[in-house]
Amino acid sequence: MSQLFARPLHGLRRNLSKSFFVSCALLVGLSGPLLSSSPLQAAPSHGIAMHGSPKYPADFKYFDYVNPNAPKGGMITYGAQGSYDSLNPFILKGVAPRGLWDQDYGYNVYETLLSRSADEAFSLYGLIAEWVDMPEDRTSITFKIRDEAHFSDGHPIGVDDIRFTMDLLKEHGRPNYKNLIKRIVSIEEPGEKQIRFVFEDGSDRELPLLIGMLPVLPKHAIDPEQFSKSGMYQFIGSGPYLLDKVDAGAKLVLKRDPNYWGKDLPIKVGQDNFDEIRIEYFRDGTAMFEAFKKGAFDIQPESDPARWADQYDFNAVKEGLVEQKTFQSRLPTGMSAFVFNTRKPVFQKREVRRALATLFDFDWVNKNLYHGLFKRSGSYFQNSQLSALGVPASEREKQLLGAYLETIDPSILDGSYEPASAADTRAMRALLADALKALSIAGYGLKDGTMVETASGTPLAFEFLATTNEEERLALVYSRILERIGIKMSIRTVDSAQYWERRKTMDFDMMKMSWSASLSPGNEQRSRWHSSKRDVDGWFNQAGADDPAVDAMIEALLAARSQEDFIAAVRAFDRTLINGYYVVPLFHKGEQWVGLWNRIRYPDKEAKGRPLSGYRPITFWYGGK
Repeated sequence: MSQLFARPLHGLRRNLSKSFFVSCALLVGLSGPLLSSSPLQAAPSHGIAMHGSPKYPADFKYFDYVNPNAPKGGMITYGAQGSYDSLNPFILKGVAPRGLWDQDYGYNVYETLLSRSADEAFSLYGLIAEWVDMPEDRTSITFKIRDEAHFSDGHPIGVDDIRFTMDLLKEHGRPNYKNLIKRIVSIEEPGEKQIRFVFEDGSDRELPLLIGMLPVLPKHAIDPEQFSKSGMYQFIGSGPYLLDKVDAGAKLVLKRDPNYWGKDLPIKVGQDNFDEIRIEYFRDGTAMFEAFKKGAFDIQPESDPARWADQYDFNAVKEGLVEQKTFQSRLPTGMSAFVFNTRKPVFQKREVRRALATLFDFDWVNKNLYHGLFKRSGSYFQNSQLSALGVPASEREKQLLGAYLETIDPSILDGSYEPASAADTRAMRALLADALKALSIAGYGLKDGTMVETASGTPLAFEFLATTNEEERLALVYSRILERIGIKMSIRTVDSAQYWERRKTMDFDMMKMSWSASLSPGNEQRSRWHSSKRDVDGWFNQAGADDPAVDAMIEALLAARSQEDFIAAVRAFDRTLINGYYVVPLFHKGEQWVGLWNRIRYPDKEAKGRPLSGYRPITFWYGGK
C-alpha cells in the first residue's frame, strides 16, 4: 500500500512561513487548542456551506425537519431488490447491501467528519469533527476531532485513523474516492487532534467539502489485504448501529449501539430512532410488492403509476394499516432515460443518437401504461432554476460556452427545445419520416427492409440490457417503433448481479439509467460525464461522454464563486448534455409516492420544516402495532 499519507507532511504549504502562527478566536460553544493559522485561514466554525453561509447557527438544537421528541425503540424493515455478496461499500468489487453507507437508508455503521443537512442545497455540520476551518480561497480544510468520538469497540477516533483511511481508500477504494484523495497535496497536524488537508489550489471549490464527507475507518481493526477483497469481511465503524445478523444476499440486520458516542449531538436529535433496522431482499419488483402487502417490510417507495392507482386496495389499506402518502420534493427531478453507450460503433455518431432519441412514444406509454401520471423528462436538472428548458441562454452562459456556442443546436440555446413525442399516429408517422431523413444524412439507408450503414452494409442493430420487468416492458415498446424503420433492438434480461457487473464494466449497448440531481451539483458530474472517466471501469460515465464543451462546463460550475455564476454554469452544462444526445429521455413523477405501514411514523406537525427530498426515513420512528 502506498504510504503517501502515512506520516505528517510539513513545509509544503505554498506562500506560508512555518513560523507564522497566530491564535484563532473560537466560536461560542467550541473548544480546543489554538489552531495553526495564516492569512489564508478562516476562523473555526461549526459548519460550512458550498455557497454562502450555513442556515443553522453554532448553538442550534436540532434540524427543522425532525421531531425532536421522537421516541426511541422498535424496528423498521426496508425492502430492496436483488441481492448482495459483499459487506464492503467502499470498494468496487462486489455488491454491498443497503443500509451500511446509504444516502436513503442512513449512514448507520460508518460516519464522516461532517454531516449534511437535508433542508439546504449543500451545507455541512460537524459530526466526528468538533469544528472545521475552511479559508475563503479553499486551498485547505482543517478539522478538529471531537474528544468523545470513538468506534463501536470504544477505541477513540484519532488523526491516525483519518490518515489510515486516506491511505486505504487511495489504494483500494472506489474510483471516486481515489480521485478525491489524489488531489490532496499534503496532510498536516496543526494541533492536538487536528488534521489539515492542503490542495494545489482552490479551483474546485467543492473539493474541501467532499473531503469532509469521506468515511473514517478504524486503523486498529482493519486488515488492508482483507479490505481489498470482495466478500463477507466485517469491520466496525463509529455510527449509531452495529452489524447484528448477516444472511448473505437475502437479509441484513443492524442493531442500535447502546454506547453510541454521538446520540446527543444537535445533528442527531430526532434521528436514528429505531432499535433495529432490517433490510430484506427480493428477486424482483412483483415479489417485493406482494411482500409489502403482507407486512414483510414497512416502506414502499412507489415508481409504478399503474400500481399506485389500481393495486393499493389490499386488505391492509382497507383496514387503515397502510397509508398511501404523497410527499413533495423541492429537488430537481434529474434524468431517467435509455442511455446510449457511445463507445459502441453503432452510437458514435451524434446524428444517429439524435434521430433515435426522437422515437420514444411517451404519449402512448404514459396514457396506456401509466394512467397519464408521468411527465416528460428533458433536462438533467428539471423543475429547478438550474434547468435550461424553456430558458434562453444568458449572456453569462454564452461567455462560458465561448467557442462551443456554434456546436450547440439553436433550439437548445434559445430555450425552445423539447424532447420529441407524438400526440397521435399521424404525428408518429411524421417523426419516423424525420428520423429516416436524419439517418440518411448520417450515412444510413434501408436495404430490403433493414436499416444499414450505406458504406459498409452493417445493420443498425443493438442490444438493450434489462434487469426488471418494467425495463423490459418499456424496451419492447421502443423496439416496436424502431422496427418500423428497419432498426433491430434485441432485449436481454439478466439477474441483478450480472446487470451491475456489466454496468460497472460498461459492457452494454443501451440500458435504462437514472441520474439524480441536487441544487448543488458538483464533482459527481465529473464522474458521470467528464471525458477523463470515459474509459475507466467503476465510474459513472456510462454514456461514454467525451466532449470538451461538457468538460469545460463541469470545470466552470466547480469553480463558480457566486450563486449567479453557479446557476449560469449549471444551465450551460445542462445545454451541453442535452446537445450531446446521450440518452432517450423518459419521464418523471411530479411528486413522491410512498406506501407506508402505520406502525411507522414520520415528522409532520411535530416538525417546523421539511427536507428538500420530501421525506427522510432516518427521521421516522416506531409508533407501535
